[in-house]
Amino acid sequence: MRKHKEKREEGLNVWRSYSDMMAGILLLFVLIMCVTLFQSQINYEASLKERDEKLVLQEEYTQQILSQQTIVENQQTQLSTQDELLAAQKKQLDELAAQLKTQQEQLDAQSVTLSSQKQALDEKTSQLAAQEARIDKIIGVKAEVIEALSTEFTAKNISVNIDPTDGSLVLDSSVLFEYDETELSKEGKEVLSSVLPIYCAVLLQENYLPYLAEINVDGYTDSTGGYEYNLELSQKRSLAVAQYLLSISAEHLSEEQQKALLNYLTVNGHSSSNLILDESGNEDAAASRRVEVKFRLRDEDMIEELREILSEESSTTESTEAQQQ
Repeated sequence: MRKHKEKREEGLNVWRSYSDMMAGILLLFVLIMCVTLFQSQINYEASLKERDEKLVLQEEYTQQILSQQTIVENQQTQLSTQDELLAAQKKQLDELAAQLKTQQEQLDAQSVTLSSQKQALDEKTSQLAAQEARIDKIIGVKAEVIEALSTEFTAKNISVNIDPTDGSLVLDSSVLFEYDETELSKEGKEVLSSVLPIYCAVLLQENYLPYLAEINVDGYTDSTGGYEYNLELSQKRSLAVAQYLLSISAEHLSEEQQKALLNYLTVNGHSSSNLILDESGNEDAAASRRVEVKFRLRDEDMIEELREILSEESSTTESTEAQQQ
C-alpha cells in the first residue's frame, strides 16, 4: 500500500513536473508571443510612421510637382504667347521687308531718274555755260563796237548822239528833211556824209564782221496824221537815208566793205509806233521825228530769250530756296 502510494505520488510528481514544465513552456510561449506582438506593434507603429513620413514626403513631392507643373504650364502659356508675338512680329517684318523692297525698287527707279535728270542737267548746265560764254563774248563785242564808235567819232572831232546801251545813232529828221518831206535836204546830206561812213566803217571792220547781223536804218514820225500815212513817210525817209549812204559808200569804204554793206543794210519804217515822251509823259513831237541807224549782232535775239529764261530760272530757284528755308 505504501509502495502503491509512493508510486502514486511519484506519478503525481511526474505529472506535476510535466505540468509545471508545460506551464513554463506556455508562459514562455506567452512571453514570446507578447514580445513578438510588442515587437510587431513597434514595427507596425514604425511602419505607420514611415508610411506617414513617406506620405508627407509624397505630398511635398506632389506639391512640388504640381507647382513645377503650374510653372511649366505658365511657361508654356508664355511661350505660346511669345510664339504668337513672334508670329505677329514675323508677319510685320515680312510686311516691312515687302515695303522696303518696294521702296528700294522705287529708290532704284528714282535713282535712275535722278541720274538721267542729273545727266540732262549737266548737259543743260554745260550748254548754258557755253551759251553764257557766247553771250558774254557777244556782249563784250557789242560793248567793244560801241566803244570803238565813240572813240572814232571823238578822234574825228564829230559830235553825235550814240546810245551807250545799244550803239544806235539818232538823227533829227528836222535836220535831214523839210517838214513832211522825204527828200534829203542839203544840210541833211552833209550830216549823213560826215557820220554814216564812219559809223559803217567801224561796223564793217574785219574783226566785227563775224558777229554782225544787220545795219538798220529805222524811220519814225510823230503822231500827227494817220498811221498809214506816217508809215509810208517813215519808210521813205529811212529809204532815202539808206540810198544816200550807198551812193557815197564808194568814197569812204573799201570794195569789200561796200559788198558787206549791201548784205547787212536793212530799211524799216515804224510810223508813230515809238514816240519820244518828255519828262511829263507827253509826246515830244520834234524828238519823235527821227531816223535811227543801229546795228544788231548775230544771236542777239537768242541772248534776249536766254536772259528771260535765266531770269525765270533765277526767280524759280530763289522761290524754291525761300520755300526750303
